[in-house]
Amino acid sequence: MEITSAQLKELRDQTGISVMQCKRALEEAGGDMEKAIIILKRKRSEAAEKKSDREIGAGAVGVYVHNTNEVAAMVLLGCETDFVAKNAEFVALARDIAMHVAAVSPKYIHKAEIGESQIEKAKEVLLAEIKDKPADMQEKILTGKMDSYFKEQVLMEQAFVKNPETTIAEMISGAVQKFGENVTVVKIERLSIK
Repeated sequence: MEITSAQLKELRDQTGISVMQCKRALEEAGGDMEKAIIILKRKRSEAAEKKSDREIGAGAVGVYVHNTNEVAAMVLLGCETDFVAKNAEFVALARDIAMHVAAVSPKYIHKAEIGESQIEKAKEVLLAEIKDKPADMQEKILTGKMDSYFKEQVLMEQAFVKNPETTIAEMISGAVQKFGENVTVVKIERLSIK
């Protein structure tokens, strides 16, 4: 099947990924646009994993102040080079994540940051909630409740406020694929009047 320039342009416009990667995905998908998007998403996590150990040497600070001036957030989004750090799309991503932090107020960037004492305290509270459930179901219910409770607090696991169909982690993986280097959220800060 012949891939047309119109198909390439459409896929590139939807994903922001390089023409060559879009062409390969369309070829692999036999010209099917939806399949090509799935292929690109699958390759996104592979690309992020390969680049995750590269050193962060540059970045951008994304700042968002809500129009009421009662809440603001800053995000340090790291990357490998100044070339990417100065890219308008990279800077916009940092600002979008800052806006998300202002709106959702995550406590942690990654699940690994959650301390053992917080896990134990949450477990105590949640065990009390499920004590009347059948004993053979309690462990499964507890696991689900723990995952749900901490998902609400971990930035990388949250659904993006402007597009709930994608998580912050998927956005970062997409940036790795788009820019071709390691991208990571280094630090988040949120300030609020209330």
